[in-house]
Amino acid sequence: MRGGGPVSSSVRCRGRSLANYIVALLHGQTRLQQLRTLTTSSKKQSIPAAAVHAAAPSSSSPHFGSGGGVLSWLLGEKPTGPFVPELSVPLQGLNLPAPLSEHRNSPAAKTKITTLANGVRIASEDTHGSTCTTVGIFIDSGSKNETPAGSGSGCCSSGASHLLERMAFKSTSNRSHFRLVRELEAIGGNVMANASREQMCYTGSSIKTFMPEMVEILIDTVRNPLFNEWELQSQLSIVKAESVEMSSNPQCVILEALHSAGYVGAFGQPLLARPESSLGRLNGEVLHDFVGRNYTAPRIVVAASGADHDELLSVAEPLLSDLLPAGRPAQSNIPAASKYVGGDWRQSADSPHTHVALAFEVPGGWRNEKDAFAVTVLQTLLGGGGSFSAGGPGKGMYSRLYTRVLNKYEQVQSFTAFNSIYNETGLFGIHAAAGPDFVANLVDIATKEFLAVATPGQVTGAELQRAKNTTISAVLMNLESRMVVTEDIGRQILTYGHRKDVNEFIHSVQSLTLQDIADIARKIILTPLTMASWGDVIQVPRYDQVAMRF
Repeated sequence: MRGGGPVSSSVRCRGRSLANYIVALLHGQTRLQQLRTLTTSSKKQSIPAAAVHAAAPSSSSPHFGSGGGVLSWLLGEKPTGPFVPELSVPLQGLNLPAPLSEHRNSPAAKTKITTLANGVRIASEDTHGSTCTTVGIFIDSGSKNETPAGSGSGCCSSGASHLLERMAFKSTSNRSHFRLVRELEAIGGNVMANASREQMCYTGSSIKTFMPEMVEILIDTVRNPLFNEWELQSQLSIVKAESVEMSSNPQCVILEALHSAGYVGAFGQPLLARPESSLGRLNGEVLHDFVGRNYTAPRIVVAASGADHDELLSVAEPLLSDLLPAGRPAQSNIPAASKYVGGDWRQSADSPHTHVALAFEVPGGWRNEKDAFAVTVLQTLLGGGGSFSAGGPGKGMYSRLYTRVLNKYEQVQSFTAFNSIYNETGLFGIHAAAGPDFVANLVDIATKEFLAVATPGQVTGAELQRAKNTTISAVLMNLESRMVVTEDIGRQILTYGHRKDVNEFIHSVQSLTLQDIADIARKIILTPLTMASWGDVIQVPRYDQVAMRF
């Protein structure tokens, strides 16, 4: 022991370590506190003394504490109170509430959808007992709808979605930015905006009482932005700083590179505004034109969680019923055609680790439901992560990439399966990082892992069942969040035209077989390979050498 003092003879003579006694101490004190709580929490229910004495063990056991706790027992003091039973010993005479399983058949909240005459869809799910509401406006518009420079189809709007995200909740024709902020503070609201390649969303949360005010603020932000020059210039500088910061983040760089190398057309366009090309062309006129062409009625969904549908409809309908069902006639609001072709992208960077990603197309995207669900489970099955992790349940420590790669090769810094799925296409791949000297082995290992899951018999039933259970539990836990439920409603309606019941997803996942996993993996790797590498790329194998292995 530190300090040079000898270990207590009373501890040594009983043949137990000090750590065991600390555990026993905590065990005894916790159980004592539970007993005290039970005996004082309710006047209507009392614990018979006989029940306590029946559950109490003999005083010779170190696992049971007296009123003085384990230290009193350890020091030989006489007990001053009743002995406390182990946590595994049930207390007799208690009337426990019915288990949750008996209440499974309680009716679940239903998603109600109303379509206005101009095509705007208003959907909600009222969560009983909830005191707060989350409302979102989801728009079928993203970087895929932007016009690249030199396309000959109007002004360049590349990077507009990124800038619109930053310009959200600024001045409108009805209120200044200062007034908008003060109104949000007055109702305790929380708002945010998010741009992606395929959809744009504006969301806000507040207590139910202020749901009408939140809906009005969201609609005002979407329909009546001013794009004042001083606000625009301020946000342009922030966007430029974000883009520069992202350029040194290998995860962001690799994901952007996979899209630009793998796709020709809409999905090959950058999500982030590029300082060297896009930012100099973006201004208020470009944003107004982009919003006018793409923020049209049939492409807008108002979704809410924790709101009464009739009340939501009475607030949103008057504010959206006059929205035009089509965009400006001078421009087409249909995104450019996009085709997956595969490709290779490499960038040298001063980094101790080289990052490499191998990806393939997910044909059909979310609208090919069976394949999309299988890909979701396949990602969980492969899993992966970093070489350092806190571990624990739900951290993927039993996934294939952990057990077969990260736990085997100490040179690997990270090895992770990922997917980016859209309505009609998507990407699935493995992103890995290691030192430059090991990067060739890294690509070889990733190739073998792809081929293994595509080979029948390589994945065990236990691995598949664990992946299915993990996928289902992750979805169900996420759906406990109002924000996630709102996003799920809005994005599903934009994708499918309705919201699918979660039980349908669970049934589809549970019905997947080992052959289904092998089939979807083989279907994916038969599409053209897309490679992206960042760092010391000299020793990254040639694209054709890797592609010929699939």
